Amino acid sequence: MPVTPDIPDTEAAIISMTNEFRLENKLAPVTPNALLTGAARAYAKKLGSHKDLPHLLDGTTPATRAAKAGYAYCQIGENLASAYDSRGFTADGYAKLAVEGWEHSPGHRHNLLLPYVTETGVAVDRAGPDDPRYIAVQLFARPRAMNIEFMIKNTTGDAVPYTLAGQQHSAEARATITLTACMPRELTFSTDVRTGARGHYETRNGQLYTLKPAPAGGVIVELTEAAPVADPVHLDAADPPP
Repeated sequence: MPVTPDIPDTEAAIISMTNEFRLENKLAPVTPNALLTGAARAYAKKLGSHKDLPHLLDGTTPATRAAKAGYAYCQIGENLASAYDSRGFTADGYAKLAVEGWEHSPGHRHNLLLPYVTETGVAVDRAGPDDPRYIAVQLFARPRAMNIEFMIKNTTGDAVPYTLAGQQHSAEARATITLTACMPRELTFSTDVRTGARGHYETRNGQLYTLKPAPAGGVIVELTEAAPVADPVHLDAADPPP
C-alpha cells in the first residue's frame, strides 16, 4: 500500500520549509491566512480534473480567486505543484519535493522570495479517487491594509517631474499630493532639468517630500515625517493584479 500523506501536516511542512528558505535569503517569514488557504483549497480541488497546472483557468486568476474568497490584496502570487509516486508520500517528503522544485524554477523561486509579502495560504489535495497525483497550491500575498502612504509637497512655482515605480508623473506647482503604494517603491525627482540631476529615494509610510527652489536653480528635496493635509489628491501606485 502506498503511503498516504497527512494533508494538514503536509501543508504545515510546506509553510515551514518556505519560511526556512525565506530566512536563508534574509526575508521575513509569511504567516498562514484562512482566506488565502480557502482560495488555495478551492483551486487545488478544481485542478484535480486537469492534467496540467494553469494559473489562468475558466477566466480566473490568482488575484480573482483570492478576491472571491474575500481577501483584499495589494500584491499576490501563486505556486502550483503536482506529484505522483507509486510508493506514496510522507508529509515532509511531499513538502520537500514541492518546495525544492519551486526553489529551482525561476518563476516559482521569484514568488518564494517576494520581499514584501506577509501572508500565505497552502492547500494540498489528491487529484481524485482514481488519480494518485497530489496537487499543491500556495498563495503569497500582501494585504491591502498594509498599503503605505506618503506625500509630496511642491512649494516651487513650477511643476516638478518625478518617477514612481517606473511610471512618470508630475507634482504641480504649489500643490500637495498624497500617494498610496502597495509596498516601498523607488521614487525619483528631476531636481535640475538643465543638468539632468535626479534625487533617488525609497518610499516609506508617513514620509513627506518637500520640494523647494534651490538658490542656484533647480529643486531641493527635503525628506521629513508627514503631517496631515486637507483634501489631498490620492493616486494609487499599487502593483496591478497579475
